[in-house]
Amino acid sequence: MLTAERRRSIMQMLQRDGKVLASELSKSFQVSEDTIRRDLRELAEAGMLQRVHGGALPRSPVSASFSERQQQATGAKEAMARAALRFIHPGQVIILDGGTTLLHVARQLPRDQRLTVITHSPPIALALIEPEQAEMEVILIGGQMNRHAQVAQGAATVEAYRNIRADLCFLGIRGLHPTIGISTSNLEESYVKRAMMASAAEVVALASAEKLDTAAPYIVGPASMLTRLVTERSAPEETLAPYREQGIAIIRV
Repeated sequence: MLTAERRRSIMQMLQRDGKVLASELSKSFQVSEDTIRRDLRELAEAGMLQRVHGGALPRSPVSASFSERQQQATGAKEAMARAALRFIHPGQVIILDGGTTLLHVARQLPRDQRLTVITHSPPIALALIEPEQAEMEVILIGGQMNRHAQVAQGAATVEAYRNIRADLCFLGIRGLHPTIGISTSNLEESYVKRAMMASAAEVVALASAEKLDTAAPYIVGPASMLTRLVTERSAPEETLAPYREQGIAIIRV
């Protein structure tokens, strides 16, 4: 089998099974594990998979720009946002992560409800301050701007979240896997997400079906840090079962 054919077969197996192991691939293709590791390394460098110890996982979908993502899957994002609102009660302190799905949460938050909302996302803060007579208090955390994600990050952002005790954290997801955990594509962003989650009594993650069972380069923490997972109805039950086993409540919309 030619190298290109073997790598194409590896990608087909990854898509079918959700993971591949170097030892099993070595036996299947009757080549050395060194050859398989080289295949996986070069496929990872091409952005086609995410290498992990002993094998590989599907790579989390590549994100477009913030403005482009605002136009994508708006119906699904609105549905997940509506489902997330049921966990909010008057008087709570809420942390909102950045991202276009969380922007839909911000737009749907009841303005006449007494809430304190904390975010490091300027677009989300701007969405929250209208109308002026709203009962909601909005706190914008600063730091070094990540232009692609349109969020603040860095030591100042992390330190600010460490000094907060919130009731709820609504978390945007880049990659989620039952054993690898929560992951993201930016190192600084991983520190911020970890601090946000540690500062909240409950963590509600919103993730489209395509982000489940995928991995990105930087680990935020184990999946068990999540209290609830809001995802699309199209997510298969066999995909969701390992998350339920970790005590995560699943809401499909």
